[in-house]
Amino acid sequence: MRKVEQGTKLDLERIVFIGRTFEEYMAMFLLSSDELKGKKVLDCPAGACSFTAVGNKQGLDITACDIAYDHASEDLKSKGIRDIEYAIKHMEQAKGNYVWDYFNDVNALRNHRLNALHDCSDDMKQNNERYIPVTLPFLPFHDDEFDVVLSAHFLFMYGDRLDYEFHLETVNELLRVTKKEIRIFPLVNLEGKRYEHLNPLKRELVGKGYFVEEKEVPYEFQKNANSMMIIHKAKQ
Repeated sequence: MRKVEQGTKLDLERIVFIGRTFEEYMAMFLLSSDELKGKKVLDCPAGACSFTAVGNKQGLDITACDIAYDHASEDLKSKGIRDIEYAIKHMEQAKGNYVWDYFNDVNALRNHRLNALHDCSDDMKQNNERYIPVTLPFLPFHDDEFDVVLSAHFLFMYGDRLDYEFHLETVNELLRVTKKEIRIFPLVNLEGKRYEHLNPLKRELVGKGYFVEEKEVPYEFQKNANSMMIIHKAKQ
């Protein structure tokens, strides 16, 4: 287990607390509840997603971790509502950057985001032990503690702010805590362009003996964000 000294928690106003629904996770990661039964799953970073809340109600074993979880659930819920309304307010101007198949319109998007936030914040109050505060690229978990690790809308998306070394350290840390595989979605940045260092990262992982594959998924909201990477710890 890696011990990490946590510094002062991040200012709440610097956190954007918006998340996706359980159903979105199933689509973006090409998963089903049956596939996850009997497995220990980590969502990192999880934000305001309802994947952990809804999944555990279905009998799955899911843990969520995020830098935001240093804050109280009520504070996060209030922040999340403000963040959703801010995002929706500006969505009309950027509608052309998105594919409106999964969501019929902006109002449907708002409802999905609010549902995810409410499910997440309610579950945080009732089952706080499932929500672990972390500061990447370090995780306070044992080696091989999870069977599957999922990471959505963080890695690769912020390639202009998080350098290659951070990406590599974070991926290595996610691999450390999983027995089998990690899945990362999407593979593009905020402009919808493929992460520029993705191929060097893949080569480095393959050189370490991991099996890496890219798969298209039946989910695309941001344009070009319709594929994920699976990194298997054992060669296929």
